[in-house]
Amino acid sequence: MPYATTTDGVKLYFEEAGTGNAMIFVHEFAGDHRSWEPQMRYFSRYFRCISYDARGFTPSDVPEDPAMYSQARARDDIRDMLDFLKIDKAHVVGLSMGGFATLHFGISYSNRARSLLIGGCGYGAEPKEKAKFQAETDAAASMFERETMAVAYKKYASGPTRVQYENKDPRGWQDFATQLAEHSTKGSVNTMRGVQAKRPSLWELVDGMKKITAPALIITGDEDDPCLEPALLMKRNIPTSALVVLPRAGHTINIEEPDAFNRALFEFASAVEMGRWTNRDPRAVVGGILGLK
Repeated sequence: MPYATTTDGVKLYFEEAGTGNAMIFVHEFAGDHRSWEPQMRYFSRYFRCISYDARGFTPSDVPEDPAMYSQARARDDIRDMLDFLKIDKAHVVGLSMGGFATLHFGISYSNRARSLLIGGCGYGAEPKEKAKFQAETDAAASMFERETMAVAYKKYASGPTRVQYENKDPRGWQDFATQLAEHSTKGSVNTMRGVQAKRPSLWELVDGMKKITAPALIITGDEDDPCLEPALLMKRNIPTSALVVLPRAGHTINIEEPDAFNRALFEFASAVEMGRWTNRDPRAVVGGILGLK
């Protein structure tokens, strides 16, 4: 089994397929490298595709020390994967927890990104939601500890922004839920407390967003309510960005709506590869409608 070793000594399991410019996929909390199978199968026709399991998600290492889990560490694990594979620049594609890591990667290492796809990013990120989000993450971590993931997955997999997937594709959703049940309890608890609960609000990152130079695509489902306002915040502040909102879609968009997700990513990555992705025209942000001032 292939593993990359991070700068702090954690082994991360990865899979790769295809050749060409690199595209790396960064999974959400409820997913793992298997969540990207619809994208690995499609995009490996055109790119060198890599998906990996974050620390705490087997078969990657599951560090016992909670201090080894953080938003900064999730960001740097992307960099360490690229370094291990001797990849200078990659299209970085992240969803939810992976979307946050991708955003942070773009802020800190924009020169290492061919592009950034930031998907389903924003739950709990609004300042007014911070205390509520921290209470929810603590409650979720306690539930995982108490019941283990083999039991607690049932509640998590049927959350308000995941029922869309369950209703549309019960068979696909069951595969997703079964994989979630297989996650390490210790790794899930440490990730929830170390990465999710302590990450900064997106509103604290606005200055960093404005400095991103890599092309960026923000994508979210229109029924993923906690991510809608954050998506607009990122669109308004990342000068290289565009925004896609998928209709009647929840949080798990890359497997809930794989065709639409893949189409948006393909068109975006193709434009980047051809040098056709440009910053927003400054004339579009002067305010008003006619721009007469």
